[in-house]
Amino acid sequence: MASTAISKEMLPVSPYFLALREDLRRPRKPLARFRSGELEVEVVAAPDGVFALVRRPGNGGLALRAAFIAAPFECEVLDARPGESARLRVTSGMGEHHIVFAIGSEALEILRITVCLTPETSILIPFAPRDLYPLGREDDPVAASGTVEAAQRGLNGGLIYFRIEEPDFGNVLYFQNLTALNDYYRDTGTKPDGVVGGEWPELGYLLPTPERDQDPASAALEAGKTVTISDAIVVFRYMAPPDERESARQFIQMLGTAYKALELPPVQYRDWADRAERAARDLDEAPEATIRHYGHRYVHPYTAAEYPDIMVQMSVITALHDWGKWRGEPHPLEAELKAGLQKFYDPKLATLRRYLPNVGKDKDADAVDSWYLYHPLLNLGILALDGDTDARELFLSSLEYGIRAAQHFDYRWPIQYNVTDFSIIEKTAPADGRGQTDVGGIYAWVMLQAFELTDDKRYLDEARAAIEAAIGLRFNINYQANLTAWGAAACMRLWRITDREVYLQQSYVYLASFFHNSVLWDSQIGHAESYETFLGVTCLQDAPYMAMYECFDTFVAFERFLNDSGPELELEARMLISEYCKYVLSRAWYYYPDALPAEAVADQQRESNGHVDPKLSFPLEDLYPDGQQAGQVGQEVYGAGAAFIFASRAFHDIEGAPFRIYCDYLLRRIERTGERAVTIILDGVETCTANLRLVRLKRRKLPKSSVTTAGGDSVRPHSSSEDRTDYNVPANGRIVLSWE
Repeated sequence: MASTAISKEMLPVSPYFLALREDLRRPRKPLARFRSGELEVEVVAAPDGVFALVRRPGNGGLALRAAFIAAPFECEVLDARPGESARLRVTSGMGEHHIVFAIGSEALEILRITVCLTPETSILIPFAPRDLYPLGREDDPVAASGTVEAAQRGLNGGLIYFRIEEPDFGNVLYFQNLTALNDYYRDTGTKPDGVVGGEWPELGYLLPTPERDQDPASAALEAGKTVTISDAIVVFRYMAPPDERESARQFIQMLGTAYKALELPPVQYRDWADRAERAARDLDEAPEATIRHYGHRYVHPYTAAEYPDIMVQMSVITALHDWGKWRGEPHPLEAELKAGLQKFYDPKLATLRRYLPNVGKDKDADAVDSWYLYHPLLNLGILALDGDTDARELFLSSLEYGIRAAQHFDYRWPIQYNVTDFSIIEKTAPADGRGQTDVGGIYAWVMLQAFELTDDKRYLDEARAAIEAAIGLRFNINYQANLTAWGAAACMRLWRITDREVYLQQSYVYLASFFHNSVLWDSQIGHAESYETFLGVTCLQDAPYMAMYECFDTFVAFERFLNDSGPELELEARMLISEYCKYVLSRAWYYYPDALPAEAVADQQRESNGHVDPKLSFPLEDLYPDGQQAGQVGQEVYGAGAAFIFASRAFHDIEGAPFRIYCDYLLRRIERTGERAVTIILDGVETCTANLRLVRLKRRKLPKSSVTTAGGDSVRPHSSSEDRTDYNVPANGRIVLSWE
């Protein structure tokens, strides 16, 4: 290759970048050419593969490597099929690559490139370069500059979100559909851990390749077997955002656009009502679930292990309370567990302690994680707002200390501190050098609960101060998934109270950070073949697993978020939240060890976290997108609340009807409109569907039923049996259910 002059200011680059730069200077006849709105796309053959050159004339573009082929090859242009813009067959010593290009018809322009490889012989792929290069003027990649806002974290969604600032090309979301690549990962023994990202100017997807010492027999692609090696969805938006709030809003819009292009995995019906009954029985009867201190009953955090703590106690109590309201009478265990709450209260500090006064010496009784101070208050606030006078008293008496802590840390909390003097025990997390960045969100929600209870504007001011202190964190606001969701809910509530647009906009920052951390693919690697991962969220910003507690607490936070929202909410935000809740109800079932094959559950748990008992209806803490054994951390007794939450939200009793309604979308309203008819209003988006199921009650017979939309269209059941009738209904609007 001829020598190329490179600017001294140019970042270090690979030979593949230099080869592309040189090749772009040579005129080539396109293999295919098509347009999408303002974008012009040319498909060209380069010495080392096939590229799609995406240009916005006068404003730069992208070079997308559709296939890296380290051998001489020939290209054949095939007839495009319906929905496709171009189709190629590339033949080489490797075998055949089939490359399909398609443009989307969304409001935002979208380009999808899908690549399948059929090897000629059994082959090992030792390396492939990244597949995306920003282009400056005259197709010069050196002349492009910009900013990467977010890239894949661990095994979460395979995405990178960036903007090209010079020239003014705009925002780009590159999304790699990892679900389509499961066969490749299984056949080669690889995992897509952090594979989408890169360093400017070499971005995009880095195909994971086998380790050097890996057995070739377990790392080779099989001759004659077709595997998808890339399924890239690229979304474009031209108006560069002026601040983080607009950047986050655009990210949510663009991610929603990519989401609608996916072939979504199915969801299954789960009997959370029965699971809740079993969980309540085990909480009450299993000796591994509770322990007595000071004459009161307390919940073990894990099966027969760990000391009772206030977060665990309140989480279970509040979920039991919600379930009791749903079933029409409180469960006796709720009052029994409430009776011991006062022992967590320290009158000297005027705050709730994490542990009881008799906690073992192996624990630092004065140490508290920042979020642990506020989450029990959030649950106390729920009970207080529901009329519980004891909870109200304990909640209000603990607020001053919580405010002093917030003000002491200037609304930027460390990981852990001493409750007696606020001295910092652990300031930052090793993963990102930050503290608990989203604690301000849950603190703000607690302050808004206090404002609702007392009408004292001081609490409103505290909520605003906490949310405003988080401005500037951008995509780094997520520390723990459920806290981030509560932050979004607090922003939405603040917007409703103050009518200040900035809080609605700031809610998108929390949502963007949350969905950036989501597992936007259905892994089939290892033991993940036995459970669902799609739209799960890893519990911490650096955690390798999805956790049940964060899963169902986020569900509750998003319910509050949607309750406070309105038509002003971005449709893509409403869709992603609603779909998250929908998939939770299917996916969360696999946290229970009795729903998994025995070999998928770890034999040993984290030291001091007890053991796993599949006979108990308590969930495992941890499921792994990369297919490791579940339950390595332990079996959460405090996760028992999940079944109570899901049952009370998904199932709806109709007086006199021989069935319950199950819906995996949160219902906005359900109203009896006839002796054998109800009107149901769903608040999702029109491009999605909800599963509405009639579930026969015990000793009753399921009647014939009919469902019609607001427009009068009849919806036929997609399956029926003696026990259940299942409908797919529009996720937005009004439907009428009637029965004989």
